[in-house]
Parts: sequence; C-alpha cells; structure tokens
Amino acid sequence: MNRKKQRQQGFTLIEIMVVVVILGILGALVAPSILGRPDEARVTVAKNDIRQISNALDMYKLDNFGYPNQQQGLKALVEKPDTAKNWNPDGYLDQMPLDPWGNAYIYVRPGQKSRHFDLYSLGADGAEGGEGVDADIGNWDN
Repeated sequence: MNRKKQRQQGFTLIEIMVVVVILGILGALVAPSILGRPDEARVTVAKNDIRQISNALDMYKLDNFGYPNQQQGLKALVEKPDTAKNWNPDGYLDQMPLDPWGNAYIYVRPGQKSRHFDLYSLGADGAEGGEGVDADIGNWDN
C-alpha cells in the first residue's frame, strides 16, 4: 500500500496564545474610551429629543395658532387640551417624554432664554446649572 504522509494543518498553541494576548491588549486600550462615555451619549440623546419635541411644539403651534401655555405644558402634545380647536387627532407625541436620565423635560412658556419657549433637561445631576454632563441642555443650545 502506498501511504502518503499528510501534514496536519492548523495553528500551534503558541500562535493562538499570541493572538489572544494581542486582542487582550487592544481591548484594554480601546474599551475604556468606548465604555467611559455613556453620559456623553445621553447628552447627545437629550439634544436630539429636545429638537424633536421642539418640532412637535411647532406643529402644535401651526395647528392651534399658538404654543401650549405653561399650565398645559408638554402634556398638550399627547392629550388634547380643552382650548385646542384644531388639535391633531393622532397627537404630536406618542407619550410624555423623559430625558435620558429618567426625568421629565422642563417646558417654560413664555421662554426666558429662547424667544417663544424654553425646553430643557437638567442634565446628569438633575439640578439647575452645572458643567459638562451635569449642565442644563436646552433648546437655546440648538
């Protein structure tokens, strides 16, 4: 019989260990920069939410010839107020919005920092003012 030697193909244990060590080093360098920014991502989400809610308020104004008053607040975008004659039957938002930290957005009418209304989140700390991710995020920033 004619037997041919077959060479086994594959990686040696040393080669696999080298690759695992390299991947571990790369993971140790990259992971902190990716995982260390959740609050920065929440700030971006809050800015986008404020833009969308502001657009919904503008649509409300077009239909009802004015923005919701302070008492009606953002609830007027979800449930029809008594004074809204041309309120969109589908509403302007599906539900009352919460900021990425789980707090309600604040609506002030008339606005103090913006022309028609102020719409803002208190940021990560949930308190007025602050810096960085704790700073208030409002429609005056957009």
